[in-house]
Amino acid sequence: MNPTPFYPLIDARTLIDQIQDPNLRVFDCRFSLAEPELGSRVYREGHIPGAYYANLDTHLSSPIGPETGRHPLPDPARLADWLGQCGVTSDTRVVVYDDLGGTFAGRLWWLLGWLGHSQVAMLDGGLTAWTEAGGDLSTETPTADAGVFSAAPEDNAWITSDALVAALAAETVRIIDARAPERFSGEVETTDSVGGHIPDAINLPLTGNLGSDGRFLPPEELRQRFLSAIGDVPPNRVVHSCGSGVTACHNLLAMEVAGLAGSRLYVGSWSEWIRSPERPVATGL
Repeated sequence: MNPTPFYPLIDARTLIDQIQDPNLRVFDCRFSLAEPELGSRVYREGHIPGAYYANLDTHLSSPIGPETGRHPLPDPARLADWLGQCGVTSDTRVVVYDDLGGTFAGRLWWLLGWLGHSQVAMLDGGLTAWTEAGGDLSTETPTADAGVFSAAPEDNAWITSDALVAALAAETVRIIDARAPERFSGEVETTDSVGGHIPDAINLPLTGNLGSDGRFLPPEELRQRFLSAIGDVPPNRVVHSCGSGVTACHNLLAMEVAGLAGSRLYVGSWSEWIRSPERPVATGL
């Protein structure tokens, strides 16, 4: 019987109490888009005991193609094999964390759900919450008996660029963009070659999901935040976008916390959208 509460968030005190559970696997997802090696370096300097390092570029994405965004979906079989090597099976409880409020950990949280694994939670408040609660850090790389992780990808969890174009034409979706306002508006763009956003998208920066302590807002506050944006549009018609399908997962998780389950991820996001000059671009807020 699994301890509760667990999904989709877990607090640091609860994780400290459960960290010795042999059926638990923890993944450190720290990363920097500007300095891709930073995450693995700080992991080696100290991480939650027993945590494996999940690299956004090598574990949680596949190589960039001529028509993809910056972080395409990883091959399901390859991802499942790596998870199995870390000892994850269909019965394993998984916790993911980073040091930026879940900015990068949300990607692994979503990927596990996409593969059909529901027993996954994000550490609310990340590594800071862990250390503030008295959690120890380790420099040891864990080892585990390999398991068999059976992936069952859910195609309805995400949407392609072509499908999104069609849905926008039919006015059947509402897009929420998780990027900072200056990138959404096109005023400042330091990552992608074109600034702006998908027409009719609504800007809800992921940082608005968090309180001043770096933890997620209470469910009712999150619910009001998203309902004010989507109105009477049902969650299963909401699509989350960002720069490359990473930080959008944070908004998707926040909707789950708010009880608004069923929204989808636009994996390619802005960096894939602008690959085609035929796709329209909007600027401003």
